Amino acid sequence: MWKRYKIGIGFLKTAFDCSLRWRTFDPMTPERRLRLGSLLGLALFIIGSLDPLEGSGLIALGGALLALVAHGRKAKRQFYFKLAAILLIVGVALLWIMSSLGGFGGENGLAWGWAWVLLPYPAGWLLMIVLLIRGLFGRRD
Repeated sequence: MWKRYKIGIGFLKTAFDCSLRWRTFDPMTPERRLRLGSLLGLALFIIGSLDPLEGSGLIALGGALLALVAHGRKAKRQFYFKLAAILLIVGVALLWIMSSLGGFGGENGLAWGWAWVLLPYPAGWLLMIVLLIRGLFGRRD
């Protein structure tokens, strides 16, 4: 009786019939969700890496998303992705805490000896870069 038109838009497909009712459904499989999560995590990580101090939140969020995807795919190196994400989150939190205390040096800041507390942030960033490069050029899990 009524003609039904299907419009495919990216990941979501929307069916519209002539009775002016909209129906949306999500045909995303778990593999598509993991792929989307890995692309989003990688994009956040790269965008945050353009300015590592101002983009530290994006880097931590992207690293956590990449660790979540590695856990979902049950990758061989998921332990290292989780370790890198934990180091990033702890390092970024300490970076923000130290920044709220006035930073280092100067009259109101902390002594330069406190800078070692920020080491988890670059260590987690470097570990995540190594894992991403190794995943790009290495064998698939």
